Amino acid sequence: MSKLNLKITTAESEVFSGEVDSITLPASEGEITVLPSHVKIISSISPGELRLKIDNEEQFLSISGGFVQVNNDLAIILADSAERDSEIDIERAEEALKRAKERLDNSESEVDLLRSIQSMRRATIRVKIGKKRNSNRRRNQ
Repeated sequence: MSKLNLKITTAESEVFSGEVDSITLPASEGEITVLPSHVKIISSISPGELRLKIDNEEQFLSISGGFVQVNNDLAIILADSAERDSEIDIERAEEALKRAKERLDNSESEVDLLRSIQSMRRATIRVKIGKKRNSNRRRNQ
């Protein structure tokens, strides 16, 4: 089966570079799956879960937004931030979620409210992906 070359980059680092069978990502128009020989696209990415299928295994990443470009069998994701499930500290993510909820309750301006909602969404995604990794780890034991 043919593969798709994928590069995931943030301003700080290259998060992933390698061959994948498919990529499922939260595009601005809804969730899309990219397969080898996919039609050319450029799309913005919404905060959410990024799933990579490599052979018969899935890897999960938390992504906070960015852009994806697919051309031939090359996909490039330029992400605001991206974190592999193995790098997510669930306790830290849960604390960030708690702080975001507190800020949401105490928001005094529309800007504060929007920032709190964005923080809460990012933290929720990180907690979800971190817990998914732990449940997959238990299932494989």
